[in-house]
Amino acid sequence: MNKFVALTRKFSSSSSLNAIKTVTVVGGGLMGSGIAQVAAQAGQNVTIVDIKPELLDKAQKSIQYNLTRVGKKMYKDDLAKIENFVKESYNRIQVSTKLEDGVNADLIIEAIVEKLDFKQELFNKLDQLAPEHTILATNTSSISINEIGAGIKRKDRYGGLHFFNPVPVMRLLEVIKGDHISDATYQTMMEWGKSVGKTCITCKDTPGFVVNRLLGPYSAEAIRLYERGDASKEDIDIGMKLGAGYPMGPFELADYTGLDTNKFALQVMYEKTNNPVFKPIPLVDKMVVEGKLGIKSGEGFYKYKK
Repeated sequence: MNKFVALTRKFSSSSSLNAIKTVTVVGGGLMGSGIAQVAAQAGQNVTIVDIKPELLDKAQKSIQYNLTRVGKKMYKDDLAKIENFVKESYNRIQVSTKLEDGVNADLIIEAIVEKLDFKQELFNKLDQLAPEHTILATNTSSISINEIGAGIKRKDRYGGLHFFNPVPVMRLLEVIKGDHISDATYQTMMEWGKSVGKTCITCKDTPGFVVNRLLGPYSAEAIRLYERGDASKEDIDIGMKLGAGYPMGPFELADYTGLDTNKFALQVMYEKTNNPVFKPIPLVDKMVVEGKLGIKSGEGFYKYKK
């Protein structure tokens, strides 16, 4: 038995919490597919829902490839165990373009585009369609979870589960407490996070939560330093890696997460906090207009081979 399944079975035997055995992820992009993968390799049955069949196809291929990488790390050169791990985990995942196919789950996680009205519409539908016991969660990185869930009735069974990209690699999970979340729901979300191999921290519904609230000023000041011509982006990246011990420099990180994502997160936090450190950055705005979004577009602060 692998450690992921062992953790899940231990959690499932708990009498004090409702075990999460089935998970639906709405959104088949990088975040959604990553969340689906860690749940499946932890022994849970997963449904990925997305309106775009091509995204679902891409998600399945990505998950299978990443599961193989995980299997090789876990079982070294034992090809039989690697193959069995990949097959069992992958077979726990199904996909659909219909939301109705994923509503009968213990936990539904939203991982769609960062637009408030889109998310609100989705959660209002999920609130009506999903069984009473289902916990609803958003993976938003910057929008208020209270605003997203303003129209739902099950506010006691709703919260935030903010993963970090790439989900299978990054060990952290922020569990965000909405104003009306019940203690039972909160405890279940924390235990579920641990069951999929994450270290969980907790935060109230505050702009940027913990990580992005601190990362925003760091990233913004790095870009302004470069924008003023005080230092090159290469030297700033090297400085933060070798001088501060960061695994990636701020420009490498911005390219990895996406300049459009960076711009949106700063915008939301500026609107919510009125802190000038989050003010829009002309250079970032210009790059987003030009389509220089980072790795995903082939060019951001650096150039990449697609």
